[in-house]
Amino acid sequence: MNDNDLAAKIERLIAAVEKLGPPKSSEPDFSAADCFVWDAERLALNPVKRVNRVDLSLIRGVDHVRDILFDNTERFARGLPSNNVLLWGARGMGKSSLVKAVHHALSTVLKDGDPPLKLVEIHREDIDTLPKLMVLVRDAACNFILFCDDLSFDHDDTSYKSLKAALEGGIEGRPDNVVFYATSNRRHLLPRDMMENERSTAINPHETVEEKVSLSDRFGLWLGFHKCSQDEYIAMVEGYADHHKINFPREKLHHEALEWATTRGSRSGRVAYQFIQDLAGRLGISLK
Repeated sequence: MNDNDLAAKIERLIAAVEKLGPPKSSEPDFSAADCFVWDAERLALNPVKRVNRVDLSLIRGVDHVRDILFDNTERFARGLPSNNVLLWGARGMGKSSLVKAVHHALSTVLKDGDPPLKLVEIHREDIDTLPKLMVLVRDAACNFILFCDDLSFDHDDTSYKSLKAALEGGIEGRPDNVVFYATSNRRHLLPRDMMENERSTAINPHETVEEKVSLSDRFGLWLGFHKCSQDEYIAMVEGYADHHKINFPREKLHHEALEWATTRGSRSGRVAYQFIQDLAGRLGISLK
């Protein structure tokens, strides 16, 4: 065996050993976009060029929680004390839409001297890698809203412990340039039957349940979203129709929108937008 063959085999051996180790995180280009998706497998941030969001003015029926979230996010963007936020409650009432809309609204009004405000989405199944994501963004010259949509934990799921540790920040504390927002249909992020089962089977039921429920206590703000009234639903439909310049008789618009909600068995912002999508399609109007 000559030296060239030996060197080639050593290179292949080194490459094989490197593949056995954990993936290396690449240095993100935070100027590439305002929004990113966390790729837990590669430990990298993927820029999102086109964000699926609606204008803040179109989110109706949640004015109070909208203002609270906006104020908390603005304080964070200005470098002032702010809280992690849990947005919980009724489906389709704009929880995730509100987070994206508030981020966009603030990104457009920040002054030149303010750090850029970035939104990073982390998927529910990757929540145990949250500490690695926080390390990646800790020293960046940007502020980050780390966002997890539809966060909840089921039986035998222990990844909530990683989230608790990340929200507390350990000995270093939560980075000053990071805040965590999550949406959930569950106020305590855990299913009710799981909590009741813990109470009935644990040696010390109170302590067992408290250890799990304490996760939601890491969120300084709890913003509740509740089912909307008929008037609020109609206001949502009108808002979407006006925004997209859909010229349709108001009385007929209301009648068809209510009929649409009846067939769905619910009224919400999501149902209102789905009706507008159907109406625009029938009228041959693009919503882009």
